[in-house]
Amino acid sequence: MTQEKIDRINFLAKKSKTPEGLTEEEKAEQQVLRREYIDSFKMSLIGQLENTYIVDEKGNKTKVTRKNKK
Repeated sequence: MTQEKIDRINFLAKKSKTPEGLTEEEKAEQQVLRREYIDSFKMSLIGQLENTYIVDEKGNKTKVTRKNKK
């Protein structure tokens, strides 16, 4: 996610709070940009967690694993 896209998300959020609001095209663009931002954030978090270890009192490292979904 580039800084330009983040700036655009912020601009659209501010504009949506004004009396004129957003056009339908801007609302659609805002949804697409928000989804892209969320997906990018999730991928970054997953990458970080995949390289995370827990160290116990004895100094043993255990890799963080994903919980099973039920």
